[in-house]
Amino acid sequence: MGPHPAVAEIRRAVRLALDGVPRDALVLVACSGGGDSLALAACLGFVAPRMGVRGGLLSVDHGLQEGSAERARQVAELGDRLGLAPAEVLTVVVGGEGGPEAAARSARYGALDEAAERLGAHVVLLGHTLNDQAETVLMRLARGSGTRSLAGMPAGFGVYRRPLLKITREATRAACDALGLKPWDDPHNEDPAYTRVRVRHDVLPAMEQALGPGVTEALARTAGLCRDDADALDVWADEVYAQVRELGEGLRVETLRDLPAAIRRRVILRAALAAGAAASALGAVHVEQVERLVTEWRGQRLVELPGGVGVVRRYGTLIFASTVS
Repeated sequence: MGPHPAVAEIRRAVRLALDGVPRDALVLVACSGGGDSLALAACLGFVAPRMGVRGGLLSVDHGLQEGSAERARQVAELGDRLGLAPAEVLTVVVGGEGGPEAAARSARYGALDEAAERLGAHVVLLGHTLNDQAETVLMRLARGSGTRSLAGMPAGFGVYRRPLLKITREATRAACDALGLKPWDDPHNEDPAYTRVRVRHDVLPAMEQALGPGVTEALARTAGLCRDDADALDVWADEVYAQVRELGEGLRVETLRDLPAAIRRRVILRAALAAGAAASALGAVHVEQVERLVTEWRGQRLVELPGGVGVVRRYGTLIFASTVS
């Protein structure tokens, strides 16, 4: 008999994610011990030697719960059973900037970045599933995000790859059961203080009840469609931005006025970032304020952007300059 269908599905996803990885390269998996990352780690342990690559495991201890260090150690010890080496615990200190979820995420990625560089890893696998993607899209939709944000989590960025974005959380649980693995359930995943937990346990089930089954899959599918659209628009905006930059400093209002709004806003965003605006704080509302200097010109004065950048319209040109003396 072959493997359980869920196991076969995840192994296939791992093979696809590792396509093109050089032989003998190191592939790490970030594993919390939860069902998603545990199933991913087990399937990496199976696939890696068959693809001629080395598999390793990283477990991050955020230090936010009693016994977290011991749990991280236990997860790392699974490396021997799963055929993953090296298997390390990464201990981080979580700050408070941006709220608890953002701070933990920042600390986690910082530790994973350092470990990947130190160990010479070619790829780091993350265990985000189709369900995580749907939750992400829904949360960003509620914030009035644009196409790029609604594209959700990318399948890959830098050294990171997400093989499970088309695989459900139920499938990863089934894979763990089939492989005799006992996932650890993080109590934070049941804490309604976190937005994602409320979306997971309250909002999505209510949508499924009101609209019928398939909402989670539809939201994840929306992410893929939005990503395709956003990629095309970004290529167009890059070309336009390069052309307008060749005309000199600033952005010509005449050129911007004739562009579709989606491209115009992207060009403005690129100019703002190039001038030093803070990417983490620069939002759609700021871009729209600058856009009004083009589309609703009434003699407005300086538009201030996060990061000490100001934008003014002078002689038919938008000028982006530092406001920090």
